[in-house]
Amino acid sequence: MATWTLSDIAEKMADIDFCMLATQEAGSSVTSRPMSNNGDVEYDGDSWFFAYEQSAKIRQIEADDNVTLTFAGAKRLLGAPGVFLSAEGKAELVRDKAAFDAHYHKELDRWFPEGTDTPGMILIKVHARKIRYWDGEDEGTVSV
Repeated sequence: MATWTLSDIAEKMADIDFCMLATQEAGSSVTSRPMSNNGDVEYDGDSWFFAYEQSAKIRQIEADDNVTLTFAGAKRLLGAPGVFLSAEGKAELVRDKAAFDAHYHKELDRWFPEGTDTPGMILIKVHARKIRYWDGEDEGTVSV
């Protein structure tokens, strides 16, 4: 069994556009929703997601910044399962226009029609503390 590095994880993430972002709902339930990693995979433990400030996930992060990201990738070999990643970390809400410009991709215009000038836009930065991985052959944990 090989031990993966953050670089190995970034390579796997490059092929996975969407993940599930799990936040804590008031009253102790966990809620998840799909989020695009925006192709932002020069991974150092930080993931970036655009959202609207008025969304429930923002209120949930303001109340409890502990989040989990789960990624599932396609099959690598015939009959082998895909890669699965789970990143536990802290979310930070970013309202800085320079950060918007640094992480925005034109493909996001579908959801943010005015680009980085879309009213109500916010960035969610998730800094992973621990990443678990599985790919049918290897499994392990990377502490960040």
